[in-house]
Amino acid sequence: MKLEWKRTLRTSSSERFLASRNGRDVAAVDLHHLMDGTVAGTVIVLEGSGLGDDDVPALLQQLDEDFLPGVDVREGSLSYTVVLGRVLGNWEGVPDGK
Repeated sequence: MKLEWKRTLRTSSSERFLASRNGRDVAAVDLHHLMDGTVAGTVIVLEGSGLGDDDVPALLQQLDEDFLPGVDVREGSLSYTVVLGRVLGNWEGVPDGK
């Protein structure tokens, strides 16, 4: 599976990515780099993306290879929670009076 990744947020200890295929968003990923050197990720496979359960291992492998060279699921230094979801919208804080 060939996915294109776009980093949408980065802090000193976390990152957020969108994965797309053929110009369509298919997954959102939050990665949290923990103080003990491990990484915990949440992967949201977007409803209607065309990705099925069988596609998840390849998605996780590509994410690992592209962005996480220092950790590995097999070594216990990387873990994922994978959910199926849909985007409802964006809510952002707005200062009073604006």
